[in-house]
Amino acid sequence: MSEPRPIHPPVRIHLERISDATGIFQHAAGSAPDPAHGYCTDDVARALQVDLLQATRLGWEAVADSAWRNLRFLQAAFDPEAGWFRNFRSTEGAWAPEPASDDCQGRAIHALGDAVVAPFDTDHAAAARTLFRSALPAARRLEAPRAIASVVLGTGAVVRAGGSASVTATYRRLARRLAAVLGAGVAEHGGPDWPWPEPVVTYENALLPRALIVAGAALHEDRMRRHGLAMLDWLIAEQTAADGHLSPVGNTWWARGGPRGRFDQQPIEATSLLAAAQAAFEVTGDTRYRDAGERAYAWFLGANDVGIAVADPARGACCDGLTPKGVNHNQGAESTLMWLNAVERIGQVRAAADALARDARRSSPRGASRVAADGGTRANRPVVALRLLPVPSA
Repeated sequence: MSEPRPIHPPVRIHLERISDATGIFQHAAGSAPDPAHGYCTDDVARALQVDLLQATRLGWEAVADSAWRNLRFLQAAFDPEAGWFRNFRSTEGAWAPEPASDDCQGRAIHALGDAVVAPFDTDHAAAARTLFRSALPAARRLEAPRAIASVVLGTGAVVRAGGSASVTATYRRLARRLAAVLGAGVAEHGGPDWPWPEPVVTYENALLPRALIVAGAALHEDRMRRHGLAMLDWLIAEQTAADGHLSPVGNTWWARGGPRGRFDQQPIEATSLLAAAQAAFEVTGDTRYRDAGERAYAWFLGANDVGIAVADPARGACCDGLTPKGVNHNQGAESTLMWLNAVERIGQVRAAADALARDARRSSPRGASRVAADGGTRANRPVVALRLLPVPSA
């Protein structure tokens, strides 16, 4: 593998530019915010997750105003009568009347689960817990696999930090339902050359195996974990170019038996793959997944099909996609948040790799040499203990 790209500092210049007192604007015209399209719950949930990730390096004071603003937006988005989050909001404060997608619910609950367990501000965590509890009952009705995967990750975070019996039961039920849905999908649509649970590879694909890997490890369900790893292995193999860089499926998608869409490539594909590879590395210790995460991070910095950087680390910004001729120069919320998320995650991956190497050296010099020689593979030995904790709290 080539030399790892530098880990850039957490920079919030562009994030703050495309946000106002209400939240982060969905779209941008170039680097300028485009208020005409207002805000959406999907992006605000992602922004809250970035706040929590960056707080580790920047400190809570640097992100507190933003984290509280994003939580207030989610509180306002939640319709207590329906038990459902609304998604699109205009700059005048009006919510779009059409029902929000399953994915919107999943992303909101995932972010809230992360906020519940964040160790920075007990008041913020308590407020997130209240909203999480209110939103969880309706989440049990979700049908879209990616939405279920997001809820599995959010509830899993709460459970591992000492969730209540009710949250734990929901977590188990949804994780097993997701595994069943994806297993049935592979049986219906898959084959030796297509171990994928859908007839088309679409968007945020690595979210699905990530949820299975994390839940399978936490619930000690090896079949679930192995299914997630197999799905991720296929995604990595199919999206790695001959020279070793990441080449994600583009936004024209890829139907089984048809040509693979190459463009426009979206930042969300790189970051979702990085997050899934991080989970796989933490669970297995196999450095193939560390390397896959590094390739996903390097995609933002020019190790891609066009050889041009998609992210602007100095401003903390990211272009909206990679086209055959270069980049889409608009720097909207989703793309920017995917870059900021990726920067923090690759640091976590490298820290986990360093810890694994230190453990091997402490065990024995011969063990350290063996880890280096075989790529660090420990496919059946978890590096990070993802187990259920019995102490009820949420």
